[in-house]
Amino acid sequence: MLATGQSMLATFEALQPFGTPKEVHLACIIGAQEGVDFVENHFDKNTHLWIAAIDEKLNNKGYIIPGLGDAGDLAFGEKLQQ
Repeated sequence: MLATGQSMLATFEALQPFGTPKEVHLACIIGAQEGVDFVENHFDKNTHLWIAAIDEKLNNKGYIIPGLGDAGDLAFGEKLQQ
C-alpha cells in the first residue's frame, strides 16, 4: 500500500548505506494520489512505480479512502482505547 510515501522513502534511505541500485521498482496493490505524487517528487527517474489501484485521497489520519482505510485495523483489529 502507498499512502503518504513517507515510509517508502524512509526505507529507501535506510538501505542506501548498503549500495545504490541502478533501478528501483516499487510495487503496490493500492495507493492514494498523494503518495504517487510524493514518489514522483522524491525519488529519481530510475524509480518505477507499479500500482494496481489509486484511490481518491487520504483522510486527516493519513488513511487511504474510500477503499482501504486503516490497514492495521483491518489486519489486526481495532486499536485499544486507553
